[in-house]
Amino acid sequence: MSEAHSHDAPLPPSSGKTEFEPIVLTEQAVKKVRSAMQKEGAGPEKALRLGVVGGGCSGFSYTMGFDEPKDDDAVFAFEDVRVVIDPASREYLDGTIIDYVTGLHGSGFKFENPKATRTCGCGSSFSA
Repeated sequence: MSEAHSHDAPLPPSSGKTEFEPIVLTEQAVKKVRSAMQKEGAGPEKALRLGVVGGGCSGFSYTMGFDEPKDDDAVFAFEDVRVVIDPASREYLDGTIIDYVTGLHGSGFKFENPKATRTCGCGSSFSA
């Protein structure tokens, strides 16, 4: 169920399609999502939904939750973990790497977003 990407040949200008970079979950992030799905009893029909909403201290905030895929979602597969993103959020999350980190200030998901022009200290808010 992963989305096909071709980096070898650009899309022809007349296609009207936009080429997106994949979203990446690191091995640590996949393990944490899998664990959270088991704790919450999310069945195989559920996927991790990533999104972007207006707000936060930098203009946009990331959202995460478990949901069933919708027809217009982009779907990515990381072993048995599926990630879905709605079309509006996809433009802001294009090429994002999501990791799960543990440090002195706590643990959590870290978004490395190439579209973010500014981020805040909380790590869950950004400007694009």
